[in-house]
Amino acid sequence: MVPEKKRVNLVEDSGKLFEDFRVGQKIKAKTGRTITDADNTWFTLLTNNSNQIHFNADYAKKYFPGEPFKGRTVVNGFLTLGLVAGLLVEETSANGFMLGMGDVKFVKPVFPGDTIYAGCDVTEARDSSSRPGFGIVKINSWGANQDGDRVVEFERTFMVRKRRVVWSQKSRA
Repeated sequence: MVPEKKRVNLVEDSGKLFEDFRVGQKIKAKTGRTITDADNTWFTLLTNNSNQIHFNADYAKKYFPGEPFKGRTVVNGFLTLGLVAGLLVEETSANGFMLGMGDVKFVKPVFPGDTIYAGCDVTEARDSSSRPGFGIVKINSWGANQDGDRVVEFERTFMVRKRRVVWSQKSRA
């Protein structure tokens, strides 16, 4: 007789579900991330951004010697935006997916060597009208550097599942 194989659940069930969100709730990411020169250069080149302020130190020294740049290369804003959204995933949308992003403001430049932290405020949490068992959450997100200065602010909306719900093909028309 062959012993029955035990099924192992390889997916960890973690992260917030729709019922865990409430309007006015303040959430902070558990970790920060230091952005390196390599991070910035690779991201900029992979996205075909040809603005030399992101990857050419000589250019930055010659053409941007004054405040706030002081001749330093600047981290690509989309890297900062993506990093802040990513830092918040574990605490926000790990059980769902992003629907949209808007009202982006780059408040202060980010430089290689800066460490970015993230937080958000829940501004809306409602049942999805098209997907029973799911909710829509809207958050005002922010990223701050190691000095506590805000560097980016934006709004993000995501759909997140409710407890004991699995996505299916069926939706309301």
